[in-house]
Amino acid sequence: MPKGSDILVSALENEGVERIFGVPGEENLDLVESLRNSKIELVLTRHEQAAAFMAATYGRLTGKPGVCLATLGPGALNFSTGAAYAHLGAMPMILITGQKAIMTAKQARFQIVDVIASMRPLTKMTRQILSAASIPTVVRDAFRVAMEERPGPVHLELPEDVASETADVAPIPIHALERPVATEAALDRAAGMILAAQRPLVMIGAGGNRPRLVEPLSAFVRATGLPFFNTQMGKGAVDGGSNLYMGTAALSEGDYVHEAIGLADLIIAIGHDTVEKPPFLMRDAGGPKVLHVGVQSATVEQVYHPDAEVIGDIGATASGLARRLSGRLAPQTRMLELRQSILARIADRADEDRFPVTPQRLVRDVRAVMPDDGIVCLDNGMYKIWFARNYRTHVANTLLLDNALATMGAGLPSAMMAAMLHPDRRVMAVCGDGGFMMNSQEMETAVRLGLDLVVLVLNDGAYGMIRWKQAVDDFPDFGMTFGNPDFVRYAEAYGAKGSRVTSAADLGPVLEAAFAGGGVHLVDCAIDYSENTRVLVDELKTRASAIDLS
Repeated sequence: MPKGSDILVSALENEGVERIFGVPGEENLDLVESLRNSKIELVLTRHEQAAAFMAATYGRLTGKPGVCLATLGPGALNFSTGAAYAHLGAMPMILITGQKAIMTAKQARFQIVDVIASMRPLTKMTRQILSAASIPTVVRDAFRVAMEERPGPVHLELPEDVASETADVAPIPIHALERPVATEAALDRAAGMILAAQRPLVMIGAGGNRPRLVEPLSAFVRATGLPFFNTQMGKGAVDGGSNLYMGTAALSEGDYVHEAIGLADLIIAIGHDTVEKPPFLMRDAGGPKVLHVGVQSATVEQVYHPDAEVIGDIGATASGLARRLSGRLAPQTRMLELRQSILARIADRADEDRFPVTPQRLVRDVRAVMPDDGIVCLDNGMYKIWFARNYRTHVANTLLLDNALATMGAGLPSAMMAAMLHPDRRVMAVCGDGGFMMNSQEMETAVRLGLDLVVLVLNDGAYGMIRWKQAVDDFPDFGMTFGNPDFVRYAEAYGAKGSRVTSAADLGPVLEAAFAGGGVHLVDCAIDYSENTRVLVDELKTRASAIDLS
């Protein structure tokens, strides 16, 4: 009879798992042996956190759970940030950790922590597997829970003695998930609100940015002609090259896109998830009404309390509203006139030649070397705001950023996963020097896997976002700067290639050459963040209210 670890691997194969990312330990040896004899590839990473980021990104890009593996205690705890990343970011993922035998205690409490308890607030579900016979049921349930809206991580703990225990069981058959749909009455009410509005505006949030929703949401925008903007994590759900795109809410208020929000009398918030930094602030009185469209009812917050809701599968809701609204809405002339002004001002100074490069020039040159289907994966830092505001997406899921947990260290592992899934497309990780060094050891993993990947490291020798906020709040400059290695030689030490940008004019050609050369290529580029204060503080204070919204 098969042992528990064989049964687990068989159940994972039944779910279509092709890769598991992780760092095994002594308590996983039965499982490692079972994987050796399976069709599943074990992708060894250099840190458990990176494995979790890779598994979460797999879930984000495919809609199916990524799987990662760690041992007990310290290995399992290193999954914590990745679990929270997937939980707040709504990315389906399965985390599997080992544990000492539960029927005996030959090593007393050595390395044992209560991983189940530690994972409870970070996951949708966490379970210890108590018998080999229960494994097929537990795995099927785990995948179902991970994929159901709202998607997220599920944790399974496999003790050593359960892994070696034998049982005669078969995998559980898989059936398609059925998603509840909104009632006809709710769709009629929502359509009535939109038809009654003078200046309706669509906002697409993180919950609307799922791979399966690209076509119904794009069709909804085309059919209705409604102008739209998006949250940071909603970016790319609908073609950013559309002539209805108003911009991205990279800030909570005061940016140019907020002129459109102020002009609107109704915001149709599709898939807004309040784990994101607020894209706009609802007031107690005044301002546009908000119609919440989501698979779950709205989470009411001080800054988000919708006036009406349509609850059900977002794709089906979008299609239902499109049928009711197509050909019935007047062109939004004033809103679209405002669009030209918003987008023109966001592109200001993108051609500047000064060095270190400005964020505007950085975004422009990255966009120029990336094809429409090229994927840019951002770590977390000040540049994320600039990419959210300025980078135009043309294909869904081609700008991956985290505006939920907003953790540093995820950019490189996310890009590695994207490169594994799409070896025929250009993939770039954009990392600050602080975030890059948090998981820079995965350069070895990327080289070992033979990935084609460009890693752009923005070098300012500081935790730049917090340093900027420190200055804006009039605190002294303290505690935010550090030294860096020679990044070119650092990349070469891992067997990768390295290049350094020495002028603004070099940036585009160096990136192009890095892609043309293939393999893993790190590009070190100094960046000038003085634009953060000039644009995001001083300019917005004086210019964002210049347009008459009355």
